[in-house]
Amino acid sequence: MLTFLRRRRSRVAPAEAARRTEAGEAVLLDVREAHEWRAGHAPAAVHLPLSRLSTGAALPKKAQGRPVVAVCRSGARSRQAARLLAGRGVAVTDVAGGMSAWSRAGLPVVDGRGRPGTVV
Repeated sequence: MLTFLRRRRSRVAPAEAARRTEAGEAVLLDVREAHEWRAGHAPAAVHLPLSRLSTGAALPKKAQGRPVVAVCRSGARSRQAARLLAGRGVAVTDVAGGMSAWSRAGLPVVDGRGRPGTVV
């Protein structure tokens, strides 16, 4: 069932990422910087900026030992994060088109206070 996450650098559409994370099959990891996260992120996502991940920071506790779906604004940083995480042995994929595509697909985006957010 989780074989989709074992392939390196595989990508999923936003709707599929939402389905998989809502079903508990994976944790959505937002790798954007703090100001981007505060402006708007997926409600169930956990946050770890790529800048910290690339210097060896550990995954947030909720994502440790779990399959991960990485997301950023457009898909470039999440692809980098997926490569880094795969190198650490994490079962990972990323969202094609990032949070921009997520928002265009009509999926929920909340700000740092849980109100409707925007993707920056």
